[in-house]
Amino acid sequence: QVQLVESGGGSVQSGGSLRLSCAASGHTYKKYCMGWFRQGPGKEREEVAVIDSNGITRYPDSVKGRFTISQDNAKNTLTLVMNSLKPEDTAMYYCAAGPFSPWCHEYDYWGQGTQVTVSS
Repeated sequence: QVQLVESGGGSVQSGGSLRLSCAASGHTYKKYCMGWFRQGPGKEREEVAVIDSNGITRYPDSVKGRFTISQDNAKNTLTLVMNSLKPEDTAMYYCAAGPFSPWCHEYDYWGQGTQVTVSS
């Protein structure tokens, strides 16, 4: 079992920044994928940023250049730095973890989420 606890959400104005953290505990994978996902009101869940155990990252075009995912293996912490936030970034943000797969599309564990609200 892996426990994931997100923190750092909040309310900011458009153009602002937030830093989300995800603390992982329990079982650890030697090779893994970890990611941030979000689900806005009336929207489907979407991938925001992914990082694997090789340090390879992936971002959708909607956040590329604004969001940065990183990991601190010593602290078992996953971080998402979000800059130049837009109202359309408003969503519940979730941390996820799973064993490594070539496309990092499968996740076994999810956190409970942290709300991000961006006002115009």
